[in-house]
Amino acid sequence: MTAAPTDEDEPRPQPQSLTDLFVSFTLLALQGFGGVLAVVQRELVEKKRWMTREEFVEEWAVAQIMPGPNVVNLSLMIGHRYFGLRGAMAALAGMLTVPLLVVLMLALVYAQFAGHPGVAGALRGMGAVAAGLIAATGLKLMGALKSHPLGLPLCTALALLCFTGIALLRLPLLYVLLGLGVAACTLTYQKLDR
Repeated sequence: MTAAPTDEDEPRPQPQSLTDLFVSFTLLALQGFGGVLAVVQRELVEKKRWMTREEFVEEWAVAQIMPGPNVVNLSLMIGHRYFGLRGAMAALAGMLTVPLLVVLMLALVYAQFAGHPGVAGALRGMGAVAAGLIAATGLKLMGALKSHPLGLPLCTALALLCFTGIALLRLPLLYVLLGLGVAACTLTYQKLDR
């Protein structure tokens, strides 16, 4: 008697070609004004299923500590995963080409209307929406931390310490990331070593 097939036995969806990768990352970039994290997580994990939530959290963490924009780093890693260097370049081109043209056009329009109070109000409103999207995505991804070696309570405590250090105490981001990052890596290593 054979065992019933599991989700792990089924092949996971992946980009079909370099063009698919380019178009997918172009569409991601065009959706992500001010808060691309929420869009990237929804598209890559929930819709396309190119990654699991756990893989997304791990790769996003690596993308954040690398120099440069987080989502660009993530696009390079995902493109490389599926198609090597050509995939990394296709994903990077998708993230940057069309959005660069849109931003240049918006800059021309903004230069004409920058003094209008409605424009300033709209920009402040978009900032609040972007912050809300990032917070909602963080809450949605907390479920992936249940399988983390440190467990959800300790991961939550580290996140609160990070928030306190950066937002409330106004400590430099570099010091908070170095301090809490080294502490989290050390604790995780100790848990995995047991």
